[in-house]
Amino acid sequence: MILFEMKHIKKSFGALDVLRDISLEVDKGEVLSIIGPSGSGKSTLLRCATGLETPDAGEIVKNGEVGLVFQNFNLFPHFSVLKNIIDAPMRVQKRKKEEVLVQARELLKKMGLEGKEDAYPYQLSGGQQQRVSIARALCMNPDILFFDEPTSALDPELTGEILKVIKALAAEHITMVIVTHEMTFARDISDRIIFMDDGVIAVEGTPEQVFASEHARMKEFLGKFHQG
Repeated sequence: MILFEMKHIKKSFGALDVLRDISLEVDKGEVLSIIGPSGSGKSTLLRCATGLETPDAGEIVKNGEVGLVFQNFNLFPHFSVLKNIIDAPMRVQKRKKEEVLVQARELLKKMGLEGKEDAYPYQLSGGQQQRVSIARALCMNPDILFFDEPTSALDPELTGEILKVIKALAAEHITMVIVTHEMTFARDISDRIIFMDDGVIAVEGTPEQVFASEHARMKEFLGKFHQG
């Protein structure tokens, strides 16, 4: 079942064509990683997919709710951890507080953040803040979860803990689209990988197909993986 589809999406900022005729689809339970050099259009694609940007042309078809985990956490600094998680489900989805609290506490336990519900974002490490933002996204019960470079704002030693969380979600067959610069992670976790270059999908396929591609830009980008 196709949960999400982009058809011939175009997006420009002034004279700069950032997305040039992008078409893709995501199946239920699939993990799709989007890789590529800076400026290739990855984040703009994600922003269009999640409604933060409006495409200039093309069509987006969503068969379910969409969630987004930002690279810079985007937690409310004046809200506790628990309030950050329960606010949107209660306010936007009009769900009962008791039900949302049960789910939020289960998610905090799953994220290894038991005992942190009354803490404020400034009291947490970057890795803990990102885990709160993942719990917040999951508490909205999305059908598909988008990640915008979820480890880019973290120190290297904190990156591993977030990748571990995302791998656990993949094991639960949660549908995910991940923009990432962590190549080994993308190769290990993905059902399919898209390599973007200059606003187009230059290479698409299984991790094996993409990492073995003879496409010139792809080989250049993945140079270290082709050395021996």
